[in-house]
Amino acid sequence: MRMQRRKALFTGAAWVGGAILGVRVVAHAAPRVIPVVARKFVFIPSEIALRKGEPVTIELTSPEVVMGFNAPDFKVRADIVPGQVARVTFTPDKTGRFPFLCDIFCGDGHEAMSGTLVVT
Repeated sequence: MRMQRRKALFTGAAWVGGAILGVRVVAHAAPRVIPVVARKFVFIPSEIALRKGEPVTIELTSPEVVMGFNAPDFKVRADIVPGQVARVTFTPDKTGRFPFLCDIFCGDGHEAMSGTLVVT
């Protein structure tokens, strides 16, 4: 009887430990990668759908000139240099529609170069 009880306790503890480890693995999942191209004077795509609490990495490229990426509501920004990939990684912590913009002057259409992060 004692041996059966020990086995049952050991098995239960193993299940609980496995469940905790499983939650930790899920919590540290790799961020979803979203490629974005910055061209004169547009981001492609200009609207990016995100989920609250899901880590994301936005990979930014520019084929033409140096540009910037700034999403002030999430405190992320990067310089986008032609021929290089700039990455910003963050986890949206609120829902709504949030602007992002080019914050390095890139020509006469610069002021209109923006997009929207849509977090649900």
